[in-house]
Amino acid sequence: MTSEQQDQLIIVIPAYNEEMNIESVVKQWHPIVSKVGGASRLFVINDGSKDGTQEKLQNLMEIYPRLRAVHKKNQGHGATVLYGYRCAIEAGADYIFQTDSDGQTMPDEFWPLWEQRSRCGLLIGSRKSRQDGWQRVIVTKVLRLVLRITFGCWVEDANTPFRLMHRDQLGQVLEEIPPNHSLANVLMTVFYTKKGWNVQYFPITFRPRQGGKNSINTKRIIQIGSRAFRDFWKLGKDI
Repeated sequence: MTSEQQDQLIIVIPAYNEEMNIESVVKQWHPIVSKVGGASRLFVINDGSKDGTQEKLQNLMEIYPRLRAVHKKNQGHGATVLYGYRCAIEAGADYIFQTDSDGQTMPDEFWPLWEQRSRCGLLIGSRKSRQDGWQRVIVTKVLRLVLRITFGCWVEDANTPFRLMHRDQLGQVLEEIPPNHSLANVLMTVFYTKKGWNVQYFPITFRPRQGGKNSINTKRIIQIGSRAFRDFWKLGKDI
């Protein structure tokens, strides 16, 4: 077996009140880490869910041997993905992949990224086929413009929850991200781009949420966007 075949992958999935989705999401993504093999695992980071998410995860760990469920206090998506990345690095991952727990991404589309993992950088999905509503498409376009204005760089799809990173560069980027930043993945994409590390986009399908309630509505999107613009404007002077 070659060293390349022994690369350890940890998939990080943040979850909040996903009792309707979490079983199907684990069922879909667990075969990926099984196929990669070695010590590869699936980390679901439960962000203080108030429903039955944690109970379901406890039961699922008895079925799926590579699943690890981590329960933490509620801090929001950005803080949760940062926590998950740090957990993965501490657990010895060579490569970290992140997706979300709403079932919108397709596991079969992971393999083109994995085959190109030696090129990390940041290998990231670009949502070419989107089925999650026109509001989200507009948000992505506006975000692209905001990042161009505040950071002076162009990104194709900064916030996609479909990204593969090597531990070494990811560890360096994590040192630059403000604690608990609500749009941590966006800032990560900017840092990789500004540092000139290889950022490669892969077209992916983005399905509608597969179950449960979307916690981000139009009002919430505007609030997040307004705060993000202020934060980005301040950070842009230092990056």
